[in-house]
Amino acid sequence: MAARLRAARHTALNAMLARLPLVLQLVRREVIGRYRGSLLGLAWSFLNPLFMLAVYTLVFSTIFRARWGGEFAGGSTSGFALMLFSGLVIHGLFGEIAGSTPALIRANVNYVKKVVFPLQILPVASLGTALFHAFVSVGVLLVFELILVGRIPATALLWPLVIAPFALFLLGLGWFLASLGVYLRDIAQVIAPIVTAMLFLSPVFYPLDAAPQALRPFLVFNPLTLIIENSRKVLIYGQSPDLMGLSLYALLALVFASAGYWWFQKTRKGFADVL
Repeated sequence: MAARLRAARHTALNAMLARLPLVLQLVRREVIGRYRGSLLGLAWSFLNPLFMLAVYTLVFSTIFRARWGGEFAGGSTSGFALMLFSGLVIHGLFGEIAGSTPALIRANVNYVKKVVFPLQILPVASLGTALFHAFVSVGVLLVFELILVGRIPATALLWPLVIAPFALFLLGLGWFLASLGVYLRDIAQVIAPIVTAMLFLSPVFYPLDAAPQALRPFLVFNPLTLIIENSRKVLIYGQSPDLMGLSLYALLALVFASAGYWWFQKTRKGFADVL
């Protein structure tokens, strides 16, 4: 099995590099197609997170008067909205991949019939689209932070380093779910409540050290926890990321992505028969 995963890892990497132009073309088509026909077009990719951040700031600063409890922004209620939004960016990235990939192959049946088309790049393109929107959301977050605090930490430049291992994990998840979605149509119904549960079982609305002791073992193994905590470190606190933790995460994510690719390639032979 280990040998198969190593072979799958090398094959996947070579396949992705060879087909990178096609992946970028699919990402571009998906991003533009999402807003095609709207009055403001691509500007909505910036306006949507801006609107959501404004809503969170209004609700948590005016209605709930919630505070994060730390020293950031003087423990202000606006600071709470910033902390919340940084966690929601990561959860939203997870939710977009988990929610869209189960129906990905069934939504592109015409590609299944084409023997020469590399179906394995469809989840890669979905990930690229989700990452595009995540980076736009982080840009909005940094603008808000500049207004609120008066500075953007230099460590914000390290956020791609934080998100890269998570992208590997999401890629493996996308390959698994895209394949399972062909054979198990109910998988989408199962994923929806899981995504919602992950919103509350991840340190999105609260700092990790505020979680109940009984819940912390789950949070430690939650794939979103390390990424959310390190995103806040580099984007908000101006601290260096946990390189040791991210390195271990990247190693495990690489194994998971290799397994996902191997599974997708093994099961794709039956796609045409099922569809």
